[in-house]
Amino acid sequence: MIIDVVATRYENIEAFDGGNFDAYWAVPDSTPGAGIVLLQEVFGINDNMRQLAAELAGHGYVTVVPDMFWRLQRGFESKDESGIQEGMGLAQRLDFTAAVADMTATMRALRAMPECDGRVGAAGFCLGGTLAYLFATSVRDEGRGPDAVVSYYGSAVHAMLEKVGDIDCPMLFHYGDADPYISTEQIAAVEAAVAGRPDIAVHHYDAGHAFSNFDAPSFYQRDAADLAWGRTLAFFDDRLSG
Repeated sequence: MIIDVVATRYENIEAFDGGNFDAYWAVPDSTPGAGIVLLQEVFGINDNMRQLAAELAGHGYVTVVPDMFWRLQRGFESKDESGIQEGMGLAQRLDFTAAVADMTATMRALRAMPECDGRVGAAGFCLGGTLAYLFATSVRDEGRGPDAVVSYYGSAVHAMLEKVGDIDCPMLFHYGDADPYISTEQIAAVEAAVAGRPDIAVHHYDAGHAFSNFDAPSFYQRDAADLAWGRTLAFFDDRLSG
């Protein structure tokens, strides 16, 4: 059932090591339900992320998009490909250990929301696809991790496969077979690493990198984006609803 979004806003989240960071919230008009942590591309919390948050909230999920660049440059945002070099520069400087701590703080804040029933999923794109993988392997609060995670074309996942055994929730991976940033061999390595896990699936698309980003026309491929998004929503509905 589609539910109207009643509130979108920015609010601060307390970091575990001091300070705070902004997060964009999209909250549905519904009884308490599951939450989703949505993880940004190198373009920051832009129109694409805000629209995806609204779509998830419209589907019934309390959704939060944390500013993962806050330790480097607060509020960085690019609306199209013009910001890719600056965004990639920030991504290359991102401290993944600190990022895991910030995602953990985000999950804690989401679970504390009265609209959230405690079940939490995560989805991320590009840089966020790698962060989503780390969300699944490493984000734990009082021993509890996420309940379902989706990673879109995370370009560093293949370099972190030593962590794959730490995934303790169902997971989806989406990859474009024509991605110039992630080779077919790297995708095959991810597939091989999760091959024995019936709760993990890897989907391939006849598409390139960032195929779901409608804010970046040179990357966006509607057919692949729609198919992957439909699978993502069905996955979350199966794992987080009811």
